[in-house]
Amino acid sequence: MDISNLSLAQLKELERILPKEILRREMEEKAKVRKELEAFVQARGFSLGDLVGNVGVERGRSSRSGSKVAPKYRHPRQADLEWTGRGRKPKWVEDWLSSGGSIDQLLI
Repeated sequence: MDISNLSLAQLKELERILPKEILRREMEEKAKVRKELEAFVQARGFSLGDLVGNVGVERGRSSRSGSKVAPKYRHPRQADLEWTGRGRKPKWVEDWLSSGGSIDQLLI
């Protein structure tokens, strides 16, 4: 495909529509391949789930989605205040540290 004769406006329009078209075609191709694979394994008495498990089968969710992380820190006087140690420090942790407390005192 020779694009050297396209105007700048035409190139920009292509740049705008190409990502959507690529995504649409990828989804079509994946659906086609999945259907072919399901027919292939079904002809042999299996299902895709039998061979690869249910990885990524549920609407694109990863196997890690929904898993909870155990809290690593807890307020000594208010047990309902917990923090996993991930992400931004909660206000109660910041308050504890600013009042001279140590993060080690909050370890569970």
